[in-house]
Order: sequence, then C-alpha cells, then structure tokens
Amino acid sequence: MAVKIKLKRLGKIRQPHYRIVVADARTRRDGRAIEEIGIYHPTYNPSRIEVNAERAQYWLSVGAQPTEAVLAILKLTGDWQAHKGLPAPAPLLQPATKENKRRSFDEFAKALEGIGEGKGEAITQKAKKADKKADEAEAETAESTEA
Repeated sequence: MAVKIKLKRLGKIRQPHYRIVVADARTRRDGRAIEEIGIYHPTYNPSRIEVNAERAQYWLSVGAQPTEAVLAILKLTGDWQAHKGLPAPAPLLQPATKENKRRSFDEFAKALEGIGEGKGEAITQKAKKADKKADEAEAETAESTEA
C-alpha cells in the first residue's frame, strides 16, 4: 500500500484550514486518514504551521511520500532536513508583537534623523533675474499690442 503525507482541506470557501495527514494514496483529498500529524493555516499572518516532528520522522522513515505542498511545509519546519541529514533551516518567524513593532519603528526613525534634515527651503530653484526681466519685457509688449 502506498502511503502519502498530504493536506486535508477544512474550512469555509475563502477561509481554508488544512490538516497534515498520513493517508493511503488512493483515498480522496478530504477522505479517511491513517493519522493526523499537523495543521496548516495559510490565512493567518504569519501562517500557522504546527507539525508533530516525531510522527513526521517516523512516517518518512517507513517510506511515506509527501506531496509537493507538504514537502514545502516540512522544509520550513526542518523535518525534511532532519530526515535527509541536511543542516537545519533558520527558525520560523514568530508573530510580531506591539513591542517589537514599536522597537523597529523607533530604530527606523533614528536612522532617518540624519537623512534629509531640511532647512525649510523650497526644493525647486529660484528663477534667475534674467528670466524675470525677459518675462516683464514680454508682458509689456503684450500690453502695447492690445492698446
């Protein structure tokens, strides 16, 4: 019997949630599963991924084949690298808290302090005196032709 590690879709039409399951390759996508080994919520920001690493390692060791989507998830969590004996990836990002956001904003503001300190002057260049005189001469000729 061929065993696959795949995603089982749950949730509403535009709010999908998935369970990472071990199932017979011949069963339908949302059909009966042998075991559930994790969850994946892609609509959360950042995405919520939880995998029971011990059970994932077991199923990979006995020959279960992950689908492409599950393989990507296992690579993010580091379970695939552990199975293949490769170095572990960087840890997943944790949800940003208000304190972290405020700290990063303050660091960004400090970095910008030295850049672009304006003196209150206009960005565009002032018109030259010669251009002013030419404009005045044109205005005078226009007035004389009207009269």
